[in-house]
Amino acid sequence: MTDPEEAEVAAWFAGRADRSFETACARIYLAGDTAFKVKRRVELGYLDYSTPELRLWALQRELAFNRAAASDIYRAVRRVTRTPAGGLELDGAGPVVEHVLEMRRFDEDAVLSVQPWALDGDLAEALGRTVAQAHAAAPLRPRGGGGKALKYTIDSNAHLIRELAPRLGGDRVEALIAATDAEYFRRAALLDARRDQGFARRCHADLHLGNILLEYGRPVLFDCIEFNDVLSEIDVLYDLAFLLMDLDFRRRRDGAARVLSAYLDSAARTFPAGLWEGLAALPLMLSVRAGVRTHVCAHSGDLAGSGAYLDAALAHLAPPPPSLTAVGGRSGSGKSGFARLIAPGLGASPGAVILRSDEVRKRLAGAGPDAVLPDAAYGPGTDGAVYDALFAEAGRALAAGRAVALDATFLQPELRARAADAARKAGVPFQGVWLQAAPEVLAARVAARRGDASDATLATLKAQLAADPGVIDWAVVDATGPAAAAAEAWAGSAPASDPWAVA
Repeated sequence: MTDPEEAEVAAWFAGRADRSFETACARIYLAGDTAFKVKRRVELGYLDYSTPELRLWALQRELAFNRAAASDIYRAVRRVTRTPAGGLELDGAGPVVEHVLEMRRFDEDAVLSVQPWALDGDLAEALGRTVAQAHAAAPLRPRGGGGKALKYTIDSNAHLIRELAPRLGGDRVEALIAATDAEYFRRAALLDARRDQGFARRCHADLHLGNILLEYGRPVLFDCIEFNDVLSEIDVLYDLAFLLMDLDFRRRRDGAARVLSAYLDSAARTFPAGLWEGLAALPLMLSVRAGVRTHVCAHSGDLAGSGAYLDAALAHLAPPPPSLTAVGGRSGSGKSGFARLIAPGLGASPGAVILRSDEVRKRLAGAGPDAVLPDAAYGPGTDGAVYDALFAEAGRALAAGRAVALDATFLQPELRARAADAARKAGVPFQGVWLQAAPEVLAARVAARRGDASDATLATLKAQLAADPGVIDWAVVDATGPAAAAAEAWAGSAPASDPWAVA
């Protein structure tokens, strides 16, 4: 029940706003280019805004935490004060009645939950790297994360979902609870090891599409959790899992796969140990995130959505086995586009991790993914280190149950043999794909390339065309047309020799 003073504050803001709306724990008022957020005087178990001191504490944390990723949106905590005449004003000299968070108003239709189709490849790439950079800068929380933090949510889910058993089906509910507990106990030691390796940080913790804004072509993360440290001091992969689960549920697995690969490439610069091994916990984390949405949807009156999330939570705990796919070919053959198109259909949700030799090379050189490296960064010695790292990371990801797509030229027969051997060592199926097109097609693509991790030039291509790649025993796919056409044509092509080698 709203008390008289709370109602007075609500009416005062509403009278000055052109639009307002409520959530379970706040009221938001939009006026011109400004938004004001007032915490509701509630105690919900997982959060407590019942006193002025607690509401001020939460607003100050919300301002501080969100400024890290959205500094131009979050402006200030302001005071609602009593005037001498008994009315209300902002930051007056009278007694404080309430505190409020002032924000810059933004276009509500620019939030990605409103336009999930806007997440094209470039934006998904940028989003994955943005999240990785936020995690790299986030404060370490060595007492957070680990098995204990995830078990808190698992047990909460079990309690809240069991209440829905009469509507969702008791057998399905109990199946999810049992499968989640079983997977948790398989991964508890891994979760604790990740905490000790530095993966437990103060995270966004509510990282779904409804809290990601698209402005000036870049993603902006906002509205993180500030009210409960148990929920926000978590494993960074569990933070990312909410976004991946949300994209997958919205049938944007293509975007989720691109986000995951970009995230891992960036995160490998911050977390040198344990990154790839931790992927073994991703199915559990995706399922727990879907479990949260199961009861949230139900308590919002969306029983159909709740049932769909329950199905998703179960599906994440029964992932298909991993595989290794290697995509080779000369520069300009469309390897990266091809790999990105096939990745969502390989292995467990949200698809295969793409390991791209161009990106690995930049990481080894300590350069950004789009930086142009000097000629010294290329050659037999450095190439060997790049492929060594590529296969090592692939082996760790495969051992963690994650499908992998390798994106590299694989011009030498011994490198193609190493790819097949990596799959053999991991005990997973292998598929090799060789993309080819006429030299003039390759040259046009290389010349037109901008803002890409590849540093290949026309001189690079000329040298590749002059080299003999040996017998190509992978599936050979004509890549003359768009990458989508090549991906559709890929159906286990018969081995073929290379008709476009230059003598």
